[in-house]
Amino acid sequence: MGTDTVRERAADGAAERRREQRGWYFYDWACSVYSTSVLTVFLGPYLTSVAKAAADADGFVHPLGIPLRAGSFFAYSVSASVLLSIFVMPLAGAAADRTGRKKPLLALSAYLGAAATAGMFFLDGDRYLLGGLLLIVANASLAVSMVLYNSYLPQIAPPEERDAVSSKGWAFGYAAGSLVLVANLVLYTAHDSFGVSEAMAVRICLASAGIWWGAFTLIPLKRLRDRRTPHSPEDSPGRTAHGWRQLAATVRDMRRQPLTLAFLLAYLVYNDGIQTVISQASVYGSEELGLDQSTLIVAVLLVQLLAVAGALGMGRLARTYGAKRIILGSLVAWTLTLAAGYFLPSGAPGWFFVLAAGIGLVLGGSQALSRSLFSHLVPPGKEAEYFSAYEMSDRGMSWLGPLLFGVTYQLTGSYRDAIISLVAFFVLGFVLLARVPVRRAVRDAGNPVPARI
Repeated sequence: MGTDTVRERAADGAAERRREQRGWYFYDWACSVYSTSVLTVFLGPYLTSVAKAAADADGFVHPLGIPLRAGSFFAYSVSASVLLSIFVMPLAGAAADRTGRKKPLLALSAYLGAAATAGMFFLDGDRYLLGGLLLIVANASLAVSMVLYNSYLPQIAPPEERDAVSSKGWAFGYAAGSLVLVANLVLYTAHDSFGVSEAMAVRICLASAGIWWGAFTLIPLKRLRDRRTPHSPEDSPGRTAHGWRQLAATVRDMRRQPLTLAFLLAYLVYNDGIQTVISQASVYGSEELGLDQSTLIVAVLLVQLLAVAGALGMGRLARTYGAKRIILGSLVAWTLTLAAGYFLPSGAPGWFFVLAAGIGLVLGGSQALSRSLFSHLVPPGKEAEYFSAYEMSDRGMSWLGPLLFGVTYQLTGSYRDAIISLVAFFVLGFVLLARVPVRRAVRDAGNPVPARI
């Protein structure tokens, strides 16, 4: 084979890889709007208001005959969705690994989530149970689709490109979230000019996120391609059992890397707190602080923009002081931010913006550095299975925080008590991470130890 032919094939392969990468970015562009507009901004306050409309004289709703404070219903629904995700994600991951057909599963989970989100247009009156069901379906579908989406990364990018490709996908998601939030802000603040009520404007914003999700998912589905993988006959019967067997095998292997497992436990704890703050902050702002939806949208836009700057800044600091120290510093900042949030005066949007700025500055960096630090603790050749467990910790285990938030409000009737209860996750996460000797953990995993970590 001639040199020119080899070069041509290499160039063709690189061009095809770039095309797939560009398609891959667009799934983050598609689904991040749900996380930003629906889960972070609109659905919490709106579903809470719908639940309150259905509540009895004492402020309780009774799903399945269980008395719940209407103000806790959204938090409980988030917890239920994450619990469902825990069971579904390993099954979908095992099916994708076994068959090599990720794209049909990605399409199924993406369009199920998009349809549930679009269905939120019909969430009015006292239909709080419909809202809870749609939230559970959409959240679980997003979690499954992200497992499948992330599993494409090793296939479409060689090791030297993965940091850049992953970062671009992350940036696409933040860009889409910011763009749609600006459109949401225009519609919501000028709803009278558009001839719609405030509630109708919210329902349009919710449904439009589902339409956006579904429409832009067409791009990755067109550009990504499946790679057939051989599988042994014994894997054929019982996909469910195989999914849980694979997860159990990964956990057993991790027991031989106790320091890696210790880091994963610390991450599980403090990330639960991070995810709960993201999902419950808008409820706290609207219900406890009396802030209107426009203020909440501007605050989330501020978080979106500062998260990028914070991640870049913390990345620079990590090169000088090491990722572990910077993550520990971010956990202190999270704790102080929540403590400040407890004392925020009602009806003071300026102080809420200061709180949002604090969250934004530590949000992107604490998550980005956690992922990069974990990558040093993975034994060579086991990246895929270990990062599957990491994804379970990132998305599948973040249910205790919303549950604690909901139970605290259930018992006290105070969102201030509920928000301050989340400090426990950051304090415990700090203690657990501080006890992990990361340099020894990197050596034990069989990896070279960076000068700064």
